[in-house]
Amino acid sequence: MRRLTTRDRLVIGLLLGLPLLFDLVLVWATTLASVGLSFTGWDGIGSIKWVGVANYKELFTNYPPFATAIYHNLLWLAFLAVVATPLGLLFAVLLDRKIRFSRFYQSAIYLPVVLSLAVIGFISQLIFSRDNGALNALLGQTGPGSHPVDWIGDPHLNIWMVLLMAGWRHSGYVMVLYLAGLKSVDPTLKEAAAIDGASSRQTFFRVVFPVMRPVNVIVGVITVIEALRAFDIVYAINNGKNGLELLSVLITDNIIGEASRIGFGSAIAVVLLLISVGCIVAYCMTELREEKR
Repeated sequence: MRRLTTRDRLVIGLLLGLPLLFDLVLVWATTLASVGLSFTGWDGIGSIKWVGVANYKELFTNYPPFATAIYHNLLWLAFLAVVATPLGLLFAVLLDRKIRFSRFYQSAIYLPVVLSLAVIGFISQLIFSRDNGALNALLGQTGPGSHPVDWIGDPHLNIWMVLLMAGWRHSGYVMVLYLAGLKSVDPTLKEAAAIDGASSRQTFFRVVFPVMRPVNVIVGVITVIEALRAFDIVYAINNGKNGLELLSVLITDNIIGEASRIGFGSAIAVVLLLISVGCIVAYCMTELREEKR
């Protein structure tokens, strides 16, 4: 075995040390700074004042948009987990069977993933706009005497329209991940299940899907992250207001808004961090228990 030279150690140190340094500075340092600032009152210009848990007290007792944003983020997570993720899995299963034009379908379904959520937000405006939207035109509600639906202006409707667009993008991402997982499954497992008399449905749910547990964990974590970091699409539509309030929007409005409240915005960011970590840890623990069984 060749012994490492000084040059080898230097190269390894740079390759490992620089990414670690960037991670510590850009992720962990800023995270700890946000936690510290959440206990202060600071407008970004004057002196930093220690206020203890006052920001958290105001957040939970005297800030109505917070409860609405929590509800919307959890609704976002539920929609992606219950609707968009299974839809992406269905697409992957169908395309894995090598149907005709599968390459075309795969590209078409994956196309929204290439676009940013901000672009998806602009597309949403083109589709759901009250006066010139494609959906109202398709329903014949754009001419004189018609009653067009305000899909993205009505606070009771717009969250569902945005979820449809976000789910459209998320399902393509999930499809690609599950396609890769399906390609890695040993074909002999399927053949053994078929010999034992298992149907295609039984083979998938009892043999193939459990084997893809690592992919399931990745998809679960990505789903949580996508749901809780959502920002671009609602900000592109109406700045995250009038029924589209999210935690990320409240953080932005309080930190870089007209009345900068960096300490209060940091408190919201800490709550979002705790929710994210809690959901991911709970999901991973559940998957690990199932794997041990």
